[in-house]
Order: sequence, then C-alpha cells, then structure tokens
Amino acid sequence: MSLRPSRFLFLLTATFAAAALGGVPAAARAAMPPAVDGQAMPSLAPMLQRVTPAVVNISTKKRVRVQSPYFDDPVVRQLFGLPGGSDERVEQSLGSGVIVNAAKGYVLTNNHVVGGADDISVTLQDGRTFKGKRVGTDPDTDVAVVQIPADHLQALPLADSNQLRVGDYVVAVGNPFGLGQTVTSGIVSALGRSGLGSSSSGGSGFQNFIQTDASINPGNSGGALVNLRGELVGINTMIFSPSGGNVGIGFAVPTAITSEVMAQLLAHGKVERGNLGLQTQAITPRIAKLLSLKDTNGVVVTGVSAGSAAEQAGLQPGDVLTTLDGKPLRSVEELRNTEGLLPLGSSVRLGVVRDGQSSVVTATLRAEKLSSVEGGQLDARLAGVSFSDLTDSQREQGMFGAAVAAVQPGSRAARAGLTTDDIVVGIGNQRIPSVSVLRGLAKVRLRQLVLIVAHADGSNRYVVID
Repeated sequence: MSLRPSRFLFLLTATFAAAALGGVPAAARAAMPPAVDGQAMPSLAPMLQRVTPAVVNISTKKRVRVQSPYFDDPVVRQLFGLPGGSDERVEQSLGSGVIVNAAKGYVLTNNHVVGGADDISVTLQDGRTFKGKRVGTDPDTDVAVVQIPADHLQALPLADSNQLRVGDYVVAVGNPFGLGQTVTSGIVSALGRSGLGSSSSGGSGFQNFIQTDASINPGNSGGALVNLRGELVGINTMIFSPSGGNVGIGFAVPTAITSEVMAQLLAHGKVERGNLGLQTQAITPRIAKLLSLKDTNGVVVTGVSAGSAAEQAGLQPGDVLTTLDGKPLRSVEELRNTEGLLPLGSSVRLGVVRDGQSSVVTATLRAEKLSSVEGGQLDARLAGVSFSDLTDSQREQGMFGAAVAAVQPGSRAARAGLTTDDIVVGIGNQRIPSVSVLRGLAKVRLRQLVLIVAHADGSNRYVVID
C-alpha cells in the first residue's frame, strides 16, 4: 500500500522535529520507525552524526575599562585624594564555530564572536574544552579564524556555495541562547542579500548573504549552515528580527567568501582587498539632467585615484558606470561589494557611458596603498598599536580618522579598551582626519593621552591611556 501525501508529510515533519531536538535523551521521545508500509523513512540523523562533532561552542571574555570623568582627571584626583586609574568590567559572550581543518585545529566563526576578546574558550561536542588562539579576524565580512590545540577532531568539508539554489534544503547547527548544541532545518530563501544596514559586526561591511528560514537565534552566530550532504555552505552570522528572536529571516556568510577570507587570514593575518581607485555616487534626477542621461540607472564617477586600476583602464570623473560584468549596476553599494569580495588580481568588466557613447573597459583589482604608522613612534604609551589611513570605501561612507589596524594583546592600549574595530577621530582637542595628521603627535608630549574613538557600531567614546 502506498503512502498517502498527507500521512507522508506528517511523518516527514515529525522527522525534522526529531532532528531539531538535538540532545534530548532518547527515552524522552518516541523513536521514529525505520520504515512505514515498506518504505524507508527520510531522516537527517545519519548526516547529523557526521556534522555535529565539527560544530563547537565558543565563550569569550573581554576586560573593559570603565572610564570616569572624575577618576581620570588628574586635578580632581589630587584635590580629593582619589586613587588613579579606573575600574574594570568583564564582558562575556557566547557563540558557535565550525572546525574546518582537523589536523591544525582551525575553527571558522564570526568576528563579532571573538574579535577583541581577551579569553576564548572552545568546547567540543564530546565535552572537551580548549583555550582558543585568535589567528585573524575580518570585521568587513564578519569572519574570524581561531585555532585550538586539540587532537581527534572532526572537520566539515566545504561545499561551493555558488552552486546553491533558492529552495535547496539546509540545516543550521549552533548554540542558541547558550542552551547547547541545537539543530534546525529550512530552505535557502534568497541568495546574494546585501544592503542590510549594520551587520552583526557593527559596520555595513561587504555583504553577499545566504538567507534562510532555518531558525537562527542569538548564540548561533559562527555556527554551521550545511546542505543535506553534510557539507558546509555558510557561517551563520545575523538575523533580521524586530524582537531579537527568530522570525524566519536569518543570514549566513557563504563559503565562497569564508574560504577566501580564511586563506588570507592564515597567510597574512589580515585580508588584503582589491581596489579600483574609484570614488562614485548615485545618480539623482538632477545629476541625470546635468549629464544628459535618459534615466538614473548606474553610478557616476566623481574621482579617480592616481596610479589606480581605474586610471589605467581609462576611467575619468564624469563617466557613468552602467554595467558590472555584463549585469546592470544598480548602486554604489553593489560596486563597493564587488571590490571588497573579489580576491586581488580579479578583473571586472565595466560598462561606461561618456558623452553619450557606450563602451566596455576591463580593470584589474589592485591592493590599495594606505599610509600607516606604528604607535610607538608617536608616543611610548601607544606601543603595540598600528594605525593606517581609511580605505576609499570607508571615506565614501563619510568616515574620517585613522584606523586602528592592529593592537598587541597586553599593551597599554589593549588594556585601555582600544580594538582593531576602532577609528581614532581625535586626540584631546585635536581632530585627526588622517594618518598624516596623527604623525604630528610625535612632536607634542601630551601629559594625558585621551583618544576620541569611533567604533564600527557608530558610537563614540573616550579611551584614556596611562
């Protein structure tokens, strides 16, 4: 006798629900029958037995100095006999990660899970816990690599996320709300999602997300999104929710991006991004009229950096870019994403309209040359900190200042709470628009070093370095 559709759907739903129960003891639930009316029942269990040992729980601690305008003012301290310095607060967070190299103990996770953390603990499914070493982080894609000194690990194979289709079944594995390893299932709801505003890492970043309705909640960040073969297709990173909980709209960074980012982090400790050397803006009706354009499609070039890939390709201010690799170019953000997500040396084809004539040019992405300076050359209290100019992309977003490129753990700056996500916009009463202005600090001996810092989440704060 054949299975009726309604009965089959009921049993399939029960199977997915059973898989989602994860660690619930077998005695607490009824076992699924291996077959019904002679037909084998579909189940995720065999695949999950291979996947779940490769998904880990991550807990972090970050020590943050609590600044006080009274305790940090030397005059007030001397007047009232108050002790120097400030109190320290320990921030804790939970997340997930995925073992991708068993021999070397490499774990993929999110930057917002481990970035800036002072202590990283990684717990395996078998209960073993190890101290994690942060190999590298990339805030712009919210990807990080952690290494653990463990043996007998099981890693997930990586699939080509470019082969995903809307409607493909996927499974999310992680540690939501710190409950422990949990499995949820769903489908790929959309591909290539971008323009989502602030990411989990705090900035707009470079976005090309997989969207899924598999339940993703706080604590799932850094966990695995796998296909039905048990291959990693994405790293769960953020949700869209008015309440903070799952509403069926979750996002994952595809492996096409995480693989490239991880390779660069392992090789260089940072990501070296390609750059066209273009400054662009959206075409408004007023600009379209000024340039005698028929519509507002594309973006207009407002600047071309000297010696850049764009200059070599012959682009000029006033050019209108209409296509990108043969597809309509809809926004400045789409062009910025392409620059940020393609590896160095990649070529892009740009459709150009100049003086009413259309053409296609090819430009090869180059590394952007940014001025940098070591903090120890400016002031001994800044030893262990590296600063660099902002990228063209950051300046296009209206940012200014000197980016904190690296902070040595245990340095004065690290103890004061300075992180690699920060941008120094001022020192004392001095505005710092670039590294060249920051270099002028070496000529001035400041009694108290107070940095005005803009964080990736848009907030500003003072960082006092003793």
